[in-house]
Amino acid sequence: MLANSLANFDGAGRICENEKFSFMPVSLSIELDTRRMKKRTGAYPVKLLVVHDSVPQRYQTIYDLSKEDFKKLSAPRLSSDLQKARDSLKDMLRSAETAAKEIRPFAFNEFERYFITANPLFKPRKQKQQNVEANSGEFDFSPYEGKFPILKESHPRADCISVVFAWYVKNLIKEGRIGSALNYQNTYYSLKKFQGNAQFVDVTPGYLRQYEKWMRDRNCSKSTVGINLRPLRSIYNLAIDEFNLIPRKNYPFGRRKYLIPTSKNIKKALAQDDISKIYYYDTDNIEYSQARDYWLFFFFANGMNPKDAALLRYRNIQGEFIVFERAKTQLTTRNDPKPITVYITEDIQAIIDRWGNKDKSPTNYIFPILQLGMTPLEEHYAIKAFVKFVNDRMAKICEELNIRKATTIYTRHTYSTFMKRSGASTEFIQEALGHADKSTTENYLDSFEKDVKKEFAGKLISFKKTTPPEKIEVAEVAVKVS
Repeated sequence: MLANSLANFDGAGRICENEKFSFMPVSLSIELDTRRMKKRTGAYPVKLLVVHDSVPQRYQTIYDLSKEDFKKLSAPRLSSDLQKARDSLKDMLRSAETAAKEIRPFAFNEFERYFITANPLFKPRKQKQQNVEANSGEFDFSPYEGKFPILKESHPRADCISVVFAWYVKNLIKEGRIGSALNYQNTYYSLKKFQGNAQFVDVTPGYLRQYEKWMRDRNCSKSTVGINLRPLRSIYNLAIDEFNLIPRKNYPFGRRKYLIPTSKNIKKALAQDDISKIYYYDTDNIEYSQARDYWLFFFFANGMNPKDAALLRYRNIQGEFIVFERAKTQLTTRNDPKPITVYITEDIQAIIDRWGNKDKSPTNYIFPILQLGMTPLEEHYAIKAFVKFVNDRMAKICEELNIRKATTIYTRHTYSTFMKRSGASTEFIQEALGHADKSTTENYLDSFEKDVKKEFAGKLISFKKTTPPEKIEVAEVAVKVS
């Protein structure tokens, strides 16, 4: 188990053995790297040491301490600054344990993506520019083969679904659309697990209905079935239009054939009181503070998607506004771009000042989530780690505040709810969210209209009194009438 306290440090600048988290073949500890002193301060960098199969890797934290201060961390009473440093290092080591346990088999690059890259307790590491083009000028897929086994998938026949799936995944990788490539790969392996590497002629309405039942029997929701079958529908269209593998008359989707199940993913907005609790939440924990600030940034910035926030560069700041295009729709709106404009409020500016990169060159990222020179795959995992970082710590904050969960997804819906109930038009919200089609916004807003209907339904019975008037006896009424 990871140590419950970081109080017991030895004189060599390393956590003592009984305070070190260790499991084979990985061990983690905190050390003071005394190999290079900073002349101006006389301090040394505090690092996280990770040893895997006897191979050490050190990650520099944001803390620099003198040998004397590092030794003091074992003292029962500390100055406020040293107390904060010790508490943060203790929490960081606990989080490192969790991250290391989740990576099976353990690999340094995976640990860095999931834990180090977006962690505010570590200084950014210099990234070497990776050349994704082979010397021949052809795209080099070798860096992606570890995460995309479909690239090496065998094709027993030219009309197997693997042929088009693999071809399309390669194209998505070339375009840097790693998330979409992973989704298509997941669909392929789900179908392969169902009935193997099927031929397109075998993908009939009956096959699709059987697949849906197979998925539902494994407790998959309608939404999950739809997520898997929509990529298959796109692949089938490519098999017809691009590869001529099967005639259009065999197309299995559509009315009187097979309709992909749909379900509304109703996201609930947070109440105003809950937002207030999050806003005024006070903590000395650096990770919690940063996660809270990022969450609020998404909310204040038109319900911005975390990926869009990670991709923001200082050139996106234009006067009093942040102007950007959603990564999700850049390809589909290339001929008619839909830029989103966010007014930089005092809160947004304060968050940028607290956590933004100090180098404000136009091409530099605003936040230290991504680094220049990253490959699309590295960007994908850095953003994934960033979202996990925010969500994990927001879960702890919400637990402390005794409010419902508040993941990054909730910021977009909460922003929309606030705007709608403040009197903003659907057209305004559509532009703020970056929706190309008004119907998308209307569907998005529909899920919380029920709350409004419930509120107004309650007003219909507002005439009811707490204590109803005494009932008049029927006999008395009869006498008076007669």
